[in-house]
Amino acid sequence: MEISSTRKLCRSLIACAIRRCRISENPCRLSVLLKISPDSDPPLARIANGVLFITTTSICDKEVYHYRLNLKETVAKKKLARLPSTPKKDGKFSGTEVSFSTHESIPDFVAWITRLCREIVIIKVPFLDFLQKVVVELVVEHMNNSGSRCEQLLQANEGIILPSSMPNIERLTSGLEDFVLRHGNALDKECQGCFLSREHLKVGSGVADGGDSVKSTGQIMEVVIVITEVPKSLNPPCLTACGKSTEVLFFQDFSPCSIPQSSLTALASIDWQNYGLALRTHFVDGDGHAVLQWEELPPFAHIDIALHSYHIKPPQTQQRNHEYKNLVKKAVKLALDDLKAKYPGILLSPNALKIRRYAPDLSRAIAGLISSSNDLEFRAECVSLLGLDPLGTIEQGKIESCITEKIGEIIAMNDCKPNRGRGHGPLLFREDGVHTEDYQDEGDEECEDINILDL
Repeated sequence: MEISSTRKLCRSLIACAIRRCRISENPCRLSVLLKISPDSDPPLARIANGVLFITTTSICDKEVYHYRLNLKETVAKKKLARLPSTPKKDGKFSGTEVSFSTHESIPDFVAWITRLCREIVIIKVPFLDFLQKVVVELVVEHMNNSGSRCEQLLQANEGIILPSSMPNIERLTSGLEDFVLRHGNALDKECQGCFLSREHLKVGSGVADGGDSVKSTGQIMEVVIVITEVPKSLNPPCLTACGKSTEVLFFQDFSPCSIPQSSLTALASIDWQNYGLALRTHFVDGDGHAVLQWEELPPFAHIDIALHSYHIKPPQTQQRNHEYKNLVKKAVKLALDDLKAKYPGILLSPNALKIRRYAPDLSRAIAGLISSSNDLEFRAECVSLLGLDPLGTIEQGKIESCITEKIGEIIAMNDCKPNRGRGHGPLLFREDGVHTEDYQDEGDEECEDINILDL
């Protein structure tokens, strides 16, 4: 379903407001006011004539200027009409207000604009000055014959104030974590029923750029992926409804927007199976978000993805479509690899999962050899290398469990390598300070290396 022209217009106006806030030298307030007249027919009057009413002024101006912009006018000179200005009465201030009317369904439009405003907070827009901040507020005013009633859906005190030196990728990571903890910002605060702490969130990030060449467009692609895994023992009340779908949030120049087709194509072309994920289908929903549907996910697991594209310098050349898609794929893969490196054992490749199935039998066999040996010195050395107390009485089950854990660590470590399965694999028994990577017996030069992880 295609996004409506009214919603496209709202996104464009909000994007312009964010750009103005970013270059401003003063604190900014981004306010969205919906005036609802249920007694009128239609409920929100005067739409589709395509007319915008603009009010603007700057600090140094002595007047507030008013304009009317007709988007459907074909003659350029007639598009913008200047209306009578009004004098300032309340001291120095600046700002721009754009108003229009729409026939949109009230409940649907309120729900959509609320979500859009909350998405703005995710990106945590950076500013030039440390003390600058932007506050985002959303107010719905219900008007009828008896008066009006205001409902504030997004509080202005939820504003953003972060050090200007904080990298943009860290801002996006923090914002997406908050988004997840509030169940897609459906709640005003973190869900205590599902998240007792942030330990249940596994977060990976990746940043890709077009390089430092003269022909570079200066484009940056940032990706943050959050995997939520809540233990079944906690019986989370909300995550059971998450399903097997991921809604991808896309930001362009620090503002939420519809995902471009090239980005969707890039997401679909990623080798997700190499990370233990099977993409069943993908599409763009009515709000312009990409939706990825997976074949299988654990019952209490969910994946959230956010992409942010922006330029750090004016592009010298127009970026080709395949270059942009490669940028998206590179950033996503970096985020996936970051997850694998931070949290060993997740996103394992099919080959690693296959190998891991043999770990219990292999551990049982090795533990049996150790426990049944009559060589006390050998047994003590093996137990010590496993990190257990060689002087104590250790049951075979304990040895077996320890070996299984170490095999799992080796499988995860080997799976993170770019050329996994080639060359020497990690050692099951190893001591700190002993390096064997460069060692090779002269008599074994023609022997093939056999890695247990390749079996």
